[in-house]
Amino acid sequence: MSVSEAGRSPHQAVAGSGQRGLRVVHGGGGIDRGAARQAVSDLLVALGEDPAAEHLADTPRRVADAYAELLTPREFNLTTFPNEERYDELVLARDIPVQSVCQHHLLPFHGVAHVGYLPGDRILGLSKLARVVELFARGLQVQERLTRQVADWLQEHLAPQGVGVVVEAEHMCMTLRGVRAAGSRTVTSALQGLLREDARSRQEFFALAGLRG
Repeated sequence: MSVSEAGRSPHQAVAGSGQRGLRVVHGGGGIDRGAARQAVSDLLVALGEDPAAEHLADTPRRVADAYAELLTPREFNLTTFPNEERYDELVLARDIPVQSVCQHHLLPFHGVAHVGYLPGDRILGLSKLARVVELFARGLQVQERLTRQVADWLQEHLAPQGVGVVVEAEHMCMTLRGVRAAGSRTVTSALQGLLREDARSRQEFFALAGLRG
């Protein structure tokens, strides 16, 4: 199984022990750090800087390493457990940190995600909600796509009764350049299943996420 969108490397979920766990790995072609270092050196020259200057001599390596970290999600096991108590109320993780890189300007955007689901036959280890957010945030992204990918992926691999995702983020391409709207945050949402179809469930999700439905 894999998940991919235009402009994103695929992420593979490799079957583990039945439905209990999936090993989620980054399935992209990897980052060529040597080529990235050379590109940064060329960029410094294009910007009128001397890459051989003492303070810039190691900058190409530092920048290549930084982008490699920002663009590569960590592997993890998607651990689920039987919903033996038949819990059918909303499970919500608020304020999950989000760090990503704008696909249009290669500048960071950062904020928080609120991710909730209505359990079906299985429940998810809570830390895995943050792992799934990171899975799609660590890459060249736009916030709208990121929000939708997290919701779609959880709906596919967890099979809950519903999924809701809200992302609130500040974009450096808005705060450091252009309009320079410092402190402005963009809010996006994606809903699946009952959280999209049932008004009361939708309102409960937005209320617990701290937003108006």
